[in-house]
Amino acid sequence: MQTDVTFPSNGIRLAAHLYTPAAAEGARLPAVVVGHPTTGVKEQTAAVYARRLAAEGYLALAFDAAYQGESEGEPRGLENPFQRADDFREAVSYLTTRDDVDPGRIGVLGICGSGGYVPFAAQTDHRMRAVATVSAADVPGFFRDADPEGFRKWVARSGELRSEEARGEPATLVSAVPDEVDASTPAPVREFYDYYRTPRAQHPRSTNQWVLRSVEGMAHFDSYANVRMIAPRPLLMIVGGEAFTRHFSEDAVARAGEGAELFTVEGATHVDLYDRDEAVAPAVAKLAEFFGEHL
Repeated sequence: MQTDVTFPSNGIRLAAHLYTPAAAEGARLPAVVVGHPTTGVKEQTAAVYARRLAAEGYLALAFDAAYQGESEGEPRGLENPFQRADDFREAVSYLTTRDDVDPGRIGVLGICGSGGYVPFAAQTDHRMRAVATVSAADVPGFFRDADPEGFRKWVARSGELRSEEARGEPATLVSAVPDEVDASTPAPVREFYDYYRTPRAQHPRSTNQWVLRSVEGMAHFDSYANVRMIAPRPLLMIVGGEAFTRHFSEDAVARAGEGAELFTVEGATHVDLYDRDEAVAPAVAKLAEFFGEHL
C-alpha cells in the first residue's frame, strides 16, 4: 500500500511516499529510507526499490529531497549536499515517531547521488543500523574532478549568484541532461538521456536542472572521506559491472574496512540498476538478504 506523507527537514517540509507491506497491520516493522538520484524524484527509481522492499516485508519511505520534486524549498533545484544528508537524518526521525516502525530496525538506501549522501549521513547517525547504496556516486566530487578549473570559476561566481537572487532575479540553472544526443555523445550521457528524457522514466517534476550556486556546498563536501566511521555497522554498496561510476563504491568499500561489502551485478551499467529488471532483481535480492540479516 502506498500512502502520501510529509515530514520536516530544517524547516522545509518534504513530500514522501510510504510503502507498507501487505498484511502488516498491527506489526512494528523494520523500515528502509530510500533516496533518489541527483535531479531525480521519488516516483522514479526510488519508487522501484521502495515497492520491491515493501514486497519483501519492509516499510519503505521514498522522499523528494528539499528544493526538489513535491518538497518545499527555494530556489527550486538547489543541490545542497549538507541539506541532502540532513534530509536522510530527518526521514529516520520521522520513522521513529511511527507506531508501525521498530525504531531499532531502520536502514537506509541511497541511489546514485543519494548513494553519496546516505553514507555521509550515516557516519554520525547511528540510528541508521544498516547502510546500502546502488550505483553510488560522489556527485560533488565528480563535478570537482571533471573540470577543476571550471569548477573553481563556478565557486568564485557563487557569491554574485546569491546577490542576483537577493535582487529578485531567478536562480541560474545548469542542465544535468542534454535535450538531445547523437552518436558523438558520451555513453554515460546517453544512458541518462534515455532514462530521464524518454517515456522510460520521464517525469514532469524531474527537471534535470540544478542551481549553479550549489557548487558553494559541493566545494567542501566529501561523501566518503570518513566512511570508516560507519563501522561496526554494516555497509553494502551495489554496482553494475559496466558502470562508469563503480570506482566510487570500490574506493569507499576499501576505505570503510571491516563490515563493508561490494556487490557487483555483472553486465549492468549505472542506469540499468535504476529500473532494468535483469539488474534490479539481483540487486533487490541482495538488499533483502542484507537488511534481513542486519535489521
